[in-house]
Amino acid sequence: MGHVHRLPPRQARLYEHQTTSPPAADQSDLDYAWNTIETLSSEVWRHDPVYAPHYHPTGFIYAAVGDEAWAKVKAAAEARPDVYAPLEGADAFRQTMPEGVLTGDLTGWRGFIRREGAGWVEARDVLLDVYAEATKGGANFVCDPKAGRVAELLYEGDEVVGAKTVDGETHRADFTILSAGAGASTLVDFENQLRPTAWTLAHVSLTTAEAPAYAELPVLFAVDEGFFLSPPKSAIAAGNPELKICDEHPGYIHLVEDDAKDGNKEKQPVPVARDAIPRTSATNMQKLLQATVPQMADRPLLRPRLCWDADTPDRLFLIAKHPRGSSQRLLVAAGGSGNGFMNSPAVGILVADLLEDQLDKRMAKSLRWRPETAVDRDWFDTQGRFGGAGKVVDLGEIPDDDWVEGSVR
Repeated sequence: MGHVHRLPPRQARLYEHQTTSPPAADQSDLDYAWNTIETLSSEVWRHDPVYAPHYHPTGFIYAAVGDEAWAKVKAAAEARPDVYAPLEGADAFRQTMPEGVLTGDLTGWRGFIRREGAGWVEARDVLLDVYAEATKGGANFVCDPKAGRVAELLYEGDEVVGAKTVDGETHRADFTILSAGAGASTLVDFENQLRPTAWTLAHVSLTTAEAPAYAELPVLFAVDEGFFLSPPKSAIAAGNPELKICDEHPGYIHLVEDDAKDGNKEKQPVPVARDAIPRTSATNMQKLLQATVPQMADRPLLRPRLCWDADTPDRLFLIAKHPRGSSQRLLVAAGGSGNGFMNSPAVGILVADLLEDQLDKRMAKSLRWRPETAVDRDWFDTQGRFGGAGKVVDLGEIPDDDWVEGSVR
C-alpha cells in the first residue's frame, strides 16, 4: 500500500542489465538475480497483450564522455560482444537515428549500440491499461489524494493488519504489500536499507511535423551526461509530442533530522515532492541537447521536476516478508534503485511467488531483508553513478533562488 502523487513520466528507458543472459547455476548470486528479473520482465514486455503494445524495441546506445565513466561502459559492453557493437566516432552515432535528428558534434562521446532486446516503454499508458485490466479482474483502487494516501500502517501487537489513510479510514488486510517506492521508508523502519534518491527531468516540445522523425529512436544514454526519449504514441496522436530529457548524476537526497534509537539526533533521507529542479540540472539538460540535438537546445524545458526512487546498498531489489511479527503479514517490494519501472513486471511475479511460498530459494536469498548490508551506510555514496558534480547532493543545501520551475529557458 502507498500513494503515488502523480503518474510517472510518459515513457521510460528499458534496457537489460549489462550481464544479462539466461540465469545459470554457475553465476554469482547478483548476476543470477538480475538475469532472472530481466528474463521475466523481458517476456512480459515482449509478449503480454497488456504490456507489449507499449514496448518499443528500438535499441539502446550505451555511451560516456569522461574517462572513468567510459571505462565502466567499455568493460561492460566488451564483456558482451554478442550484444554490443562499437560506435566509432560521431558519424556512427548519427547513423543510428534518422537524418536530421542527431545533428550535434558529440564531442568526446564514445559508445556501443545494442540493437536487440532493448528500447523504451510508454510508462503512463501501460499503467492506464494495467489499471483497466486489474479492475476487470476485481481489483479495487483508491486514487483520491486523501482516501488513497497511506498515513500509517495498522498493527495488532507486532502484526501488520492493514493501513490507515490520511482521511482517517482504516483498511484491513490478511496481507499488506508495501510497494511505495521512495516513500516506503516513511512508513516502515527499513534499517537504512533504502535511500530515497531523486533525479531530474523535463520535456521539450516537438512540432507535429517533427514527431515522425523522433517517434522510434533508440535510447541514447550517456552514463555521465544523460538521455532523451521518444514521445509516446498517445502524445503524437493528441498533437502534443515531446522529448523527455534527463540529465545524469549520482542523485539528490533530502536529509532531515530524526531521533535515533539511542536518543541521539541523526539525519535520515526522506523524499520531498517538488515540481522544480536545481538550476544546475536545467543547465546540464540544455548542454546535453546542445551536444546531441542542438536544434532543440533553445526550446524551453517544460514541467521540470524531481523523480524519486529508493536505492538499496547493492542496488538490487528488496522483495521479502518483513521480519516483524510471527505471521509476517507485511511484504515489502522496494529498492528499485533506478531500475524499478522497467522491471515492474518481474516484481509483480516475484511478489506473487513470495505470497504463495513459491519463490525460488536463490532469489529469496538475494532479495531478502538484509539490514547487514546497510550498517554504517554512507548516504553520499555515489553507488557507481557518474555525471553532474560527481557526487550525491543534499537538496537542503541548494538555495531557493537556485531552483527553476515552469517553463525554463
